[in-house]
Amino acid sequence: MGTPPGEYYTEERWNNWLDRLREEDVDPESDDAARLFFNLLDDATIAIAKIVTDYQDGELEDADAAVEELARIREIVLSEVEIDDEEKLTLVDGIQTSLVCAFYTAEEFIIGGPAAEGTVEEHLRAAAAAEDEDDLDTALAHCVQAGTLIVDGEELGMDVAEEIEYGLVADWINGLDSLGRALADPEVVEEDE
Repeated sequence: MGTPPGEYYTEERWNNWLDRLREEDVDPESDDAARLFFNLLDDATIAIAKIVTDYQDGELEDADAAVEELARIREIVLSEVEIDDEEKLTLVDGIQTSLVCAFYTAEEFIIGGPAAEGTVEEHLRAAAAAEDEDDLDTALAHCVQAGTLIVDGEELGMDVAEEIEYGLVADWINGLDSLGRALADPEVVEEDE
């Protein structure tokens, strides 16, 4: 039996992470900040991965139920966060930006399956080129297409990711990388790590 609807990821879980972030003294340049960033990101993408996997395994009623569950979690983790510390708020913003692509990817995969054309690398290069032209809708669309291929089992070559300059596409790739790891090894991130 799969996870009951509403239990993939809860508002309480997200708020526990945010409370921890509020309480900790976080230097944005430190390894601790990076670890906290990736724990928060991975924790949410594990829930996204479980929905995709449960949908594929027939544990969720249908595509609509899976998309509805994704929307419920998206509403929790992409809602506006109140944190007084600007550096911590920037950290959360980076997590939320990374998650945008992971959510769209899962939804696109559930509704339409993997991209029919192109490779992960081709889509990510096209996304970077579109971002250079300030065409963010096209950039996101290419990242999502790359993401559907990753969900389908293709590798995200980090050599391509490392070539891409910091910006939205780089953040979206963080989300895809996290989603790929979650699909490969869906271990729960412990909140007290």
